[in-house]
Amino acid sequence: MKYSQIIGIGLVLAFVVVAWMPWIYIPSIHSTISGMTDDTGKFGKPALFNLFCCAFSLVFFAVPRLWAKRGNIFAATMNLAWALKNFIILSICRQGECPDRKAGFFLMFLIALGIEIMSFLPKLTVQKKGAPEGTPQ
Repeated sequence: MKYSQIIGIGLVLAFVVVAWMPWIYIPSIHSTISGMTDDTGKFGKPALFNLFCCAFSLVFFAVPRLWAKRGNIFAATMNLAWALKNFIILSICRQGECPDRKAGFFLMFLIALGIEIMSFLPKLTVQKKGAPEGTPQ
């Protein structure tokens, strides 16, 4: 895909914004939890590892080398796995009460999925070595 690297960089930057958006609201403790802050201190920073993986993906999207594209697949897969973990753990009902899911919660997972898809579509030029031009392989 021609613009997969630019789209991937845009998705990584969008994930950074979504990390500070509200993800869930828990009515019983009157607390809004985002990826980087929560009012109670019980949930920590669930998006911190995502941002770490996104930093690597940003560099790997920008570097036009084969090793970077392979590393990007690994970083994007780790990012998607952590986003899935956050999606499952933060959305489960505890003690009969389900949290109210906000838009940032769904955007977090969809953007991580988009980063993964863009990491599978690198734009690389393939050069054949050793064969003169026009020679059948």
